[in-house]
Amino acid sequence: MQLGSNKPLILILLSLIPLLILISTLVIVSSTPRSLNSSWFSFSFSWNPEEIKPLSTALSSSASSSFNASLPDVHIAGGPYFPPPLEKKQETWKDKRYSKLERLEASLARARSSIREAARNGSLKSTHEDPDYVPQGPIYRNANAFHRSYLEMEKLFKIYVYEEGEPPMFHDGPCKSIYSTEGRFIHEMEKGSVYRTTDPDQALLYFLPFSVVMMVQYLYVPDSHEIHAIENTVIDYIHLISHNHPFWNRSLGADHFMLSCHDWGPRASTSVPYLYNNSIRVLCNANTSEGFNPSKDVSFPEIHLRTGEMSGPLGGLSPSRRPILGFFAGRLHGHIRYLLLEQWKDKDKDLQVYDQLPNGVSYDSMLKKSRFCLCPSGYEVASPRVVEAIYAECVPVLISDNYVPPFNDVLNWKSFAVQVQVRDIANIKRILMGISQTQYLRMYRRVKQVQRHFMVNAAPQRFDVFHMTIHSIWLRRLNIRIRD
Repeated sequence: MQLGSNKPLILILLSLIPLLILISTLVIVSSTPRSLNSSWFSFSFSWNPEEIKPLSTALSSSASSSFNASLPDVHIAGGPYFPPPLEKKQETWKDKRYSKLERLEASLARARSSIREAARNGSLKSTHEDPDYVPQGPIYRNANAFHRSYLEMEKLFKIYVYEEGEPPMFHDGPCKSIYSTEGRFIHEMEKGSVYRTTDPDQALLYFLPFSVVMMVQYLYVPDSHEIHAIENTVIDYIHLISHNHPFWNRSLGADHFMLSCHDWGPRASTSVPYLYNNSIRVLCNANTSEGFNPSKDVSFPEIHLRTGEMSGPLGGLSPSRRPILGFFAGRLHGHIRYLLLEQWKDKDKDLQVYDQLPNGVSYDSMLKKSRFCLCPSGYEVASPRVVEAIYAECVPVLISDNYVPPFNDVLNWKSFAVQVQVRDIANIKRILMGISQTQYLRMYRRVKQVQRHFMVNAAPQRFDVFHMTIHSIWLRRLNIRIRD
């Protein structure tokens, strides 16, 4: 047989070789099980996040406080394990459940439209009737939009609390310490707040009820300077709920939230990339230089409840009876306080700065007779002194860099607080003296008005710190759309 006569056939066979190699490769890959050790996330369903137009224009007039819901691209090829196809009967169940999600998303779309409409109709005073409180005034970025959003939240928002995990590291938290807001929030959700649902298919958001404070207490080895045990506990918990429920896998954690007031809360979240990048992190340590993302994370107020309850009466002396221009008392706790004490300790009778108060001098009484209360960051950006100042009707002076104050997407902090950058510590007295009496009186009245949003109540009341925290979380959920 002549080789030349079969040349076309040989060329055809040669051209088919790449295709045959590709087919054989796919057969091998599809028949080889993937190890869960390489990635313990199991993705039962596809997910298509769609960014919606942010509501920052409705709730904020400041670009710096806007919160776009821009989630990172999700790459799932080559890593995650895909379980075998569900049976036909299960597919029917899935379709029914997915239609519930679509209805929930439709209700959120109507809420977004309602909030934007409210934003266009006014900003300084809400036009909505309310038997308890009608937001108004410059303490809000847009009072009408905030009130409409709050009412929509009360009507629609439901949170599912995962039941996995055992106390004390899960479903529990401290209520007497500088971290008390963490414990109180967890306890309120566990008691069954008006926002909690026991039906996960009716939930708009899913709460991961672990306490970093309690993990530190039970897992951290003193002076070890490592938190691997804490990180591994978080990893194991996400692993557990992602295998027991479909909701984490459906959104890669985007409709889930964690909450922590401990300094190590942000670090604990880095152990699970999707928790860090996608989930809503409610943190006291709201430091943008350490990964806090105002687009999706929530700044949580740090409140020191020494007895577990509100102690001492609110308020202080009237403005005319406050002889001290500015006041601070606190130990050397971080670089910013070092600079403040070095510059002002025992240097000025108007700006009274102490590392330790003299015997017989009450800290609370000093707050109540000072016009401005200095609130420098410690080792971390958050400080309980901010809320202490508000309780004492003392205008807070926030001394920090990269700190996002609580409820910043709703509250206009510049209207009732002074924000000083670290580099201006030497100029604090000049800055405070430059505030006119008229402007100070305005700020004083606004501090009294904003108190209600930082109140801790044994049974949460509308517009208090618990509800305001829930509202901040609600806003982040409004900013994303989950699709099956």
